[in-house]
Amino acid sequence: MAGDLRGVTEQAKLLKPQRSLPGTPVTHTLKHFPIDLRTSMDGKYKEIAEELFTRSLTENEMRTAPYEFPEDSPIEQLEERRQRLERQISQDIKFMNQQGGVDRTDDGWMKERVLPMEREYQRVSISGEEKCGVPFTDLVDAAKCVVKALFIREKYIALSMQNFCKTTARELGELGEKPLDLRVYEEIPETPVDADAPVHPPVSETHPYENQDTKNMPADTGYSCKMVDGVMHVYTKKSPMEKSTELDLPYPDLKEYIADMNVMMALIINGPVKSFCYRRLQYLSSKFQMHILLNEMKELAAQKQVPHRDFYNIRKVDTHIHASSCMNQKHLLRFIKRAMKKYPGEIVHMEHGHGQTLMEVFENMNLTAFDLSVDTLDMHADRNTFHRFDKFNAKYNPIGESILREIFIKTDNHIEGKYFGHMIKEVMADLEESKYQNVELRLSIYGRSRDEWDKLAQWAVKHQVYSDNVRWLIQVPRLFDVYRTKKQLANFQEMMENIFMPLFEVTINPRSHPELHLFLQHVVGFDSVDDESKPEHHIFNMDSPLPADWTEEDNPPYSYYLYYTYANMTVLNHLRRRRGFHTFVLRPHCGEAGPVHHLVSGFILSENISHGLLLRKAPVLQYLYYLAQIGIAMSPLSNNSLFLSYHRNPLPEYLSRGLMVSLSTDDPLQFHFTKEPLMEEYSIATQVWKLSSCDMCELARNSVLMSGFSHKVSIRFLFSHLSFCPLWSLSFPFNLSLIMDLIQLSCAWQPFCAKCSALTFSLVSRQRVTGWGPNTARRALKAMTSVAPTSRTSAWHTAVRPCWRSSTSSPTLCAPRTTSTRRKHSPWPPSGQKDTKSTTPPPTSNPPSAPPCMTLRGCSMSGLQLVV
Repeated sequence: MAGDLRGVTEQAKLLKPQRSLPGTPVTHTLKHFPIDLRTSMDGKYKEIAEELFTRSLTENEMRTAPYEFPEDSPIEQLEERRQRLERQISQDIKFMNQQGGVDRTDDGWMKERVLPMEREYQRVSISGEEKCGVPFTDLVDAAKCVVKALFIREKYIALSMQNFCKTTARELGELGEKPLDLRVYEEIPETPVDADAPVHPPVSETHPYENQDTKNMPADTGYSCKMVDGVMHVYTKKSPMEKSTELDLPYPDLKEYIADMNVMMALIINGPVKSFCYRRLQYLSSKFQMHILLNEMKELAAQKQVPHRDFYNIRKVDTHIHASSCMNQKHLLRFIKRAMKKYPGEIVHMEHGHGQTLMEVFENMNLTAFDLSVDTLDMHADRNTFHRFDKFNAKYNPIGESILREIFIKTDNHIEGKYFGHMIKEVMADLEESKYQNVELRLSIYGRSRDEWDKLAQWAVKHQVYSDNVRWLIQVPRLFDVYRTKKQLANFQEMMENIFMPLFEVTINPRSHPELHLFLQHVVGFDSVDDESKPEHHIFNMDSPLPADWTEEDNPPYSYYLYYTYANMTVLNHLRRRRGFHTFVLRPHCGEAGPVHHLVSGFILSENISHGLLLRKAPVLQYLYYLAQIGIAMSPLSNNSLFLSYHRNPLPEYLSRGLMVSLSTDDPLQFHFTKEPLMEEYSIATQVWKLSSCDMCELARNSVLMSGFSHKVSIRFLFSHLSFCPLWSLSFPFNLSLIMDLIQLSCAWQPFCAKCSALTFSLVSRQRVTGWGPNTARRALKAMTSVAPTSRTSAWHTAVRPCWRSSTSSPTLCAPRTTSTRRKHSPWPPSGQKDTKSTTPPPTSNPPSAPPCMTLRGCSMSGLQLVV
């Protein structure tokens, strides 16, 4: 594997299988990085990773020191410190001599980047990033490791058509011979927005589930599909035996994925890399505190200049909430009492072939409507659920009775989810009344039978469960061991078939599942859920059985679930792109408990994650999540009842360091008391951690960036005015709604750019010694010397998320990518449609000034300064 990760940029040959029958998996490999990234660990990745995986099997929880970085400096001996200092001095002298020979014949190259306008706030600039107190060789090795990790993530994110931080991609592109093609992350052309456009998106005039004629749905393509080795394959004929050929739909090679996992596992325990990342994270925290001391009063003053907008009337998205517990206790109690009064004689349950009415169900429990109370329901988490996920799961049963859970909060029951649908619609009505709160509800697909998707879609269409304020994610519980023990499944591949076969069928022929076709238009992605603290008894490697051979009753490991979910989703996304349908993303529960390799799998395969608590114990991964701007939906109240006390929650630390974090509720039924659980979450966090209104608005903005709402909707949520920002030489959206000024924005952005540029600078310095040309060195030095504003928090690291598919997409940390990272697919935009995207705006000598509300927290990301 080490040999596959080195070399220079070249175009890899694209595989175009034309097999009549499925064979080996499609290998889709990026074998070469644009620069030499060899380190001292090459050739040892597998050995290191296997040792780490074996160690994790003996631990139920990730509490031990291997992933925790000590509070003190990693330099232990005074003698070692002296020797390192001597080596640093010698390297600095050599570097200064090398630097003196840089070709500067072009006097204008330093002036190419437009300098930012003067701001009435204080910024801190730290020079000499390459002289950071550690040996130069360690600095270069650490930079190579971090860049290599970003390359790995970019490869998988591009392959699956998910969204990768464009700023990261652009800065890593400086390491290659030619810039990256960022259009691979776009799905639709830019949507123009007038300066006076309304903040509220237009409300649908007709219900999306009403008056839908199947004749108007896309026609059947005549394709067929079959699962081979756990991954779906699509063929051009109805039967794979009829001389059909396989469509060129790529998916990741299993061997390559395991090798990349081994590389990542080795990187996160490498001593110099841990020291480097720890120092960078500490620097970010310190710079944030310095910004608060210097500019807090100016932030407050700038906020007061914004008319009409405050925290209450800016858009917020609950990016992690489960539909079965999206209501509070009082809401559920009132609905149960209302149902007992209104439908006492309705048959709601079948017991031994005999129907039971709602009244009979409660009579068997010796309960009446008068007896019911919030305490009787007993669904709120308490101190007894801490580190007891089994007791927490039991809280989903009202009054401890699973029959009531089936009747009131299930979509598949005798009454076809009637009560649950009505309750969800009441929650939606509350959201529409508030106007500024949106949610992404999780619904479950278990994989026990092939008709689960149709039943779920029929529930949504029949009861018209839809709102402009709501999008859906599909969660897949990792419960194969339970289903296998009950003989409901023969092997793991059967579970994957039950989950993905209906999705391929409806994509190939929407008329075969009309309700599912309508429902999927509002589904944005997949989630993987279960108790992460459960011990795993198997290591995912090349010796692991394939899904068709996994017949044992032990549960597959977390990375096994995630890989096969990702692989099938990747094939599905390419097929849906060919048909002109929207694609899905992977946003699993990750890092709440359990071993650290869950976060490694999430880093490689997922667009966003939920929880991410274990990042506090893994400085390397935390720094990588920062550089890649991976969204993290955090639920402090949920964590407080299950795994981590509120005062120990790392959310404020993540926010100050620049990670893309947002607040979410998880399960309001178990953790919240009020009618507006998301506001309750914001209120408690603000009081406990003393967040400013800028911090709160930044969290709200992050939630919109991370969400699955379409570009057209998101662009209205975040801003109603577009302006050119000279800081990045690209079109940047200013958000009049968010009260966030350029002071905080600038504070958040500068460290981010500095980190990227420093990392690039380290690699450039080493390559210059080994003979890089003057143009390449000049390009890297230009990136490092460009001006970057100070950084307040991570929120503004990405101005507009790439998922919005617009040329105003936010800056993102991405790795250079060649066509070898993904197979050819149908061109986009379709033929005849003009692509209006542009990576840079037209040059302008006098760029428009920013709106008054954005005069403070600005962002700049000038170079992939990973070494800052």
